[in-house]
Amino acid sequence: MRRTVSAALLAFAVVAATAPTAQADEPGTPASAEDTAQFTGIAQTYLQKRAEAVTARSAELPPSAPEDVSPGLAEVLEADFAALAEQGRVLEGVNGGYSRAEVDILVDQATVTGNTATVEVTEDTKLHYPDPQPGEPAYEEYSLPHTLTYAKTLDGTWELTNDQARVDWTGPAPTTQITQPIDVPAAPDSEAEGDKTAAARTENDGLDIPTDEPDPTSGYDYGKMASYADKYWKRANSSYRVYGNDCTNFISQAMRAGGWGTTSGSAVSRTDNKKWFYGSFTWTTSYTWAGAENWYWYANKHSKRTRALSNVWQMGKADVLQADWKRDGIIDHSMIVTSRTSNEVYLTYHTPNTHNKKLSTIVAQYPRAWWYAHRT
Repeated sequence: MRRTVSAALLAFAVVAATAPTAQADEPGTPASAEDTAQFTGIAQTYLQKRAEAVTARSAELPPSAPEDVSPGLAEVLEADFAALAEQGRVLEGVNGGYSRAEVDILVDQATVTGNTATVEVTEDTKLHYPDPQPGEPAYEEYSLPHTLTYAKTLDGTWELTNDQARVDWTGPAPTTQITQPIDVPAAPDSEAEGDKTAAARTENDGLDIPTDEPDPTSGYDYGKMASYADKYWKRANSSYRVYGNDCTNFISQAMRAGGWGTTSGSAVSRTDNKKWFYGSFTWTTSYTWAGAENWYWYANKHSKRTRALSNVWQMGKADVLQADWKRDGIIDHSMIVTSRTSNEVYLTYHTPNTHNKKLSTIVAQYPRAWWYAHRT
């Protein structure tokens, strides 16, 4: 049985980064190979330290701000790293936490304007789980874009002055970002549907583990649903458009890959929660395809392709978990189960792009959310 955690322990504050250095009006020019190499090295060191702060290594070596950052940013990072280290200690008590971090970065673009540089990078990080057993996911991984700002110092070298991690707060943030979902966009308008089923409980109290065997009467392939999510969690399938809030679009694609058939529909019927279809344009695609709230009503009420579960720990592979962050009756986010073990459920989702994050971690980080678990 898993130990419980008080909400206060994981109610992390949003830490504001320093403001970017003001830039001149002239357009930036591509950075030289030498400068780009320096930007890359600084970013690699910084993001590796940030990820390590949440792992068991922070207990052995208390995290500190890296070199080659401005004094203002160093002060912010000291507070960030201390909060991440505390988060890591709490998660260690919940589910073992993380043993180590592995960070790769890709520089997408680097431009220089005077003594200021703006660098777009993509961080791909693996947070390794301690002692994974055969067949269990070895790590949680996420892909996160950053806009980094650098300033040239008096000796001609560069220092990092700001990191703007481009996290979409509608989903659970990467574990290395200290925040909670805020300002969730409203769901598309549709007809009133009445009351939802009761939110699922989160106590892991010795429930029977669901089987991964498909329901022979459903005609669905749950393995294909989970495999689709494993394949496209980071790089979107080019056969579909990407939405600004892409979580439910991603879930619908996985369901379709596993055998869910689309209904008929058109621009006129796209607001109808009884319809579920994808078109070449947003205006020929149903709200239920990419809207979390609308998908709930189609899947659970109208099509009955899913069944509500009373506890999140009843979920098995390819089941769907949805979250109402603000407890206002409107569902904000959708995730799919990509792996299940005897005592853990692993979730994968878009916005932000995340693979095999433990359910126990998400529930501990967001203890006030309402959860809706679907057996697919």
